[in-house]
Amino acid sequence: QALDLVVVGDGALMAALTRSRGRQMRDIVATIQRHQDEAIRATSRGVTEITGGPGTGKTVVALHRAAYLLYSERRRFEHGGILVVGPSAAYTAYIERVLPSLGEESVALRALGDLVDGVTAARSDHPDVAALKGSLRIRRVLARAAARPPAGAPTQFRAFVAGHAIRLDEPTLRDIRRRVLRTHQHNLGSDAAREHLGQAAWAQVRSGERSDFLDVFDGSREVDEFMSAWWAQVDPREVLLGLTDTDDVSRLAGGLLTHDESARLALSFVDALEQGSWTVADAALIDDLAARLGPVQEQVAEEVGFYDIEELDDLAAYGVQDVRVGVNGRPHSEGGAISTPADARERLLQGRIEPPSSYAHVLVDEAQDLSPMQWRMVGRRGRSASWTVVGDAAQASWPDLDEALRARREAYGSQPLQAFHMDTNYRNAREIFDYARDVILPVVPDADIPLAVRETGVLPREVVMREGSVRSHVQQALDELGAEVDGSIAIIPPTRWHEDLRTFEGALEGRVQVIDPLSTKGLEWDATIVLDPDGIAEESPGGARVLYVVLTRAAHRMTVLRPETYYR
Repeated sequence: QALDLVVVGDGALMAALTRSRGRQMRDIVATIQRHQDEAIRATSRGVTEITGGPGTGKTVVALHRAAYLLYSERRRFEHGGILVVGPSAAYTAYIERVLPSLGEESVALRALGDLVDGVTAARSDHPDVAALKGSLRIRRVLARAAARPPAGAPTQFRAFVAGHAIRLDEPTLRDIRRRVLRTHQHNLGSDAAREHLGQAAWAQVRSGERSDFLDVFDGSREVDEFMSAWWAQVDPREVLLGLTDTDDVSRLAGGLLTHDESARLALSFVDALEQGSWTVADAALIDDLAARLGPVQEQVAEEVGFYDIEELDDLAAYGVQDVRVGVNGRPHSEGGAISTPADARERLLQGRIEPPSSYAHVLVDEAQDLSPMQWRMVGRRGRSASWTVVGDAAQASWPDLDEALRARREAYGSQPLQAFHMDTNYRNAREIFDYARDVILPVVPDADIPLAVRETGVLPREVVMREGSVRSHVQQALDELGAEVDGSIAIIPPTRWHEDLRTFEGALEGRVQVIDPLSTKGLEWDATIVLDPDGIAEESPGGARVLYVVLTRAAHRMTVLRPETYYR
């Protein structure tokens, strides 16, 4: 079936733009302009970058391009797969309905916090911590952490092998670990470590036949027990959860992080243990550690003996049903009651970290928001891929754009690059976009400012909240906008008011959504209520750039509510 791309002129386009927005992407997804069509049908080879300001249809073009590639080179892309990376779970939920409408369901759609198989993360760090975790400086800290012995590893080896007392001290063990890790990932280096350990033991003995001694050494139960502790398999998430002590992190990160940075990093993992959830920035750290450590190797379950079975049978007397023996003889419940995580730490370690899948094409939307560490995470999934990358620097929530650009180029490799620019704002009424433009230009003088092509004759409302509660002001704004537009309305507050306003979610017969500023990336509504714009800018890692995003989400109406006094 041919890909249904309808190229329309200005009249049909404007008619599509005036319709109300629903929960899923607007009908404009089925109608494109000729300059957009050129980007959609561009060669699949190398890297295609699509830039443009807010509302220029970059996401529409990117999604059509994914569908077009599958249509034009189906064998290549259906076999290798297409990965679409979005900034948030809200974004992926928004566009996941679009791909089937384009005739494609074989695309992997992932938010940045869900890109690592085995990890789901939606929580955000404080901007200072997110900047620390996203910078390439953190890689050297992770390298040092990954090279440390597993928690609880013995510091000396004592055993009686082939009639000889073997004693290996801490410096010898440290040297063996260092030599093995030069050529092996930790989780794949157990055999090499055992071999080095045997050679060090033989160097002490040097009596009898070397091969005979090494055979006995290799079959020793004492050696087995030592290796299971000294070279235990390491889950990359366990490494992060071992970084909760400020002094320990400060020693580990000496010369890389300040003491204050070490404290903030340690506290973030204390928070993870308290809340039982990872942050979006943590996903890239887990991915980096997984690449260093290698996949965790499953132990072969030992044969269950007669007395083990008898003991398991006795569990039925205590009301435990459908228990089977799992790895290391631990019970596993078919019904899930036993295996359900009982505390926050278990929730953080639930599931298995899988090696990254490889794709034939990678599409990254809102590319300006990716940190350098996130670019490395995406790059591991696109080593042999062609790329489509969509973004606008003026909307960036990542502060160091130069470092991110270098990491992006490294992810691309040496592939040729082609660029397309979108310069017409189809989303915002001109009155709304002019308001947003006046906010961003003093901060980003060279911002990519598109031409807004629609007018409503209605300026955004600005309300100073002098009397009454925040909720009452929001309710009044909602009543006014609900009477003026038929479609969707978003309430966008800073974090300090988000919980209090959640009760508005689903109001007006499901038309209202309450959403945090960072999650508005790539989304749009008929109308928006922007609460405390100064507060949004202050709490966001991108400052005024994130506020610019928030102010460009409305198609027809926007109300801005400002506190009379901004409490810092």
